[in-house]
Amino acid sequence: MGILGIVLLLIIVIGGILIFYISIFNKIQLWTTKIEHVEGLIDEDLRAKYDIVIRADDVIKKIFEGKKDYLKEYRKLKEQKISNFDLERKLKEAEIVLTNLYHDNNELNENENMIEIMKDFKFINEKLTAGISYYNHQTNDYNSYIRKFPNLIVAKIHHDSVKLFFDRKDMTDTDIDDFKL
Repeated sequence: MGILGIVLLLIIVIGGILIFYISIFNKIQLWTTKIEHVEGLIDEDLRAKYDIVIRADDVIKKIFEGKKDYLKEYRKLKEQKISNFDLERKLKEAEIVLTNLYHDNNELNENENMIEIMKDFKFINEKLTAGISYYNHQTNDYNSYIRKFPNLIVAKIHHDSVKLFFDRKDMTDTDIDDFKL
């Protein structure tokens, strides 16, 4: 085997390593894109749920005519700098308030707008549940992939790190009290 053979062998080995590297990089980018895409969908659904809360607030204000401001703290959620997880929790609280009002008040029960709003809540909750589940599944797969050798080398080169789940729980830290109810 002469110099030409050694050069050819080196080219083949380097080419193989490069192809392997590129395939790992592309897989990491695919997961990153999937996670970012579903994050955007969750964000849109949270905005839609917020809009439903505001629509419900308008209906309640008309029916109760200023007797009590049930959703005052939830109207300003868009202005606050909170995570999607915290926004989702607050919107869930608002929905519980609205659901209780809906079930306890005959006038709200019979209001066509409120009936439609309750249907909209059910639809958007199904979308959010599916989106969050998909997000967490993709995040889990991504995290598992970049923790394996040699994938972790490619991830480190491109500054890709472990992503947190939707609830922002970091499964790699030692804080056992970061679970939120």
